[in-house]
Amino acid sequence: MTDRAVVVVRAGALTTVQDLGRPGHAHLGVPRSGALDPRAAGLVNRLVGNPEGAAVLETTLTGCALRPRCAVTVAVGGAPSPVTVDGRPAAWGTPVRVPGGALLEVGRAVAGVRGYMALAGGIAVDPVLGSRSTDLLSGTGPPPLADGAVLPLGAPTSPPARLDGGVPWPAPPAELVLGIRFGPRADWFTDGALRTLTAARYRVSAASNRIGLRTEGPGLTRARGAELPSEGMVLGAVQVPPDGCPVVFLADHPTTGGYPVVAVVDEGDLGAAAQATPGTPVRFVPLG
Repeated sequence: MTDRAVVVVRAGALTTVQDLGRPGHAHLGVPRSGALDPRAAGLVNRLVGNPEGAAVLETTLTGCALRPRCAVTVAVGGAPSPVTVDGRPAAWGTPVRVPGGALLEVGRAVAGVRGYMALAGGIAVDPVLGSRSTDLLSGTGPPPLADGAVLPLGAPTSPPARLDGGVPWPAPPAELVLGIRFGPRADWFTDGALRTLTAARYRVSAASNRIGLRTEGPGLTRARGAELPSEGMVLGAVQVPPDGCPVVFLADHPTTGGYPVVAVVDEGDLGAAAQATPGTPVRFVPLG
């Protein structure tokens, strides 16, 4: 019987299993999780013939290396990076057939932050609360990849995509533009702070992670000095900690928090946030 699995040879800086996440469990204290760049994750899945919600690997900056135990079709997308099979260059952003026993390596990203690797059949780790996603905040789901780990693969359900030309992949943002709607705690900030949020240039902080995109720039002045009791947090919430620099909550964000939320980012803009490197300029733009 064919051993449908891959062995992790090099786990990279941070590689996790991700799908579309586990929304609907915030009342249990479980974050949504899921791929930070869902468009990229869905596209690599379609390239290898998987359903859009199949589990993929999300790499961070340094890629990873795998050795499949069986022949498998693979697609790598998201942050552009070199791909090799047994040391020979292979295509990025299109389906590639990898023989069993060959070494598949995804190198360091040349732009952007997070790469996505889909394998035909999907990563078939056991689901938790309906999702195979790794959640770094709560520890739900499979742990981040480690060297020597073995990941089971599901059975392919459809043939790989047949391409007549290249697939259009968006470039990582040179400037991250985030559409926002003010509230629910905008009244906790001065009028000048709200103008600062939408007029100033911020930068992506190197302290950003899957929990939140942290920014560097002018602090937002509060109009109220009291503290809030903890309240529910949503994906894209722009929370303002004591240093005044906005933090945009991403997929592994906490489900509650006590710092005021000045605005919420449109969910459609968060995929670009997943690819913004430290130092990328950030603009917050009011919607409607």
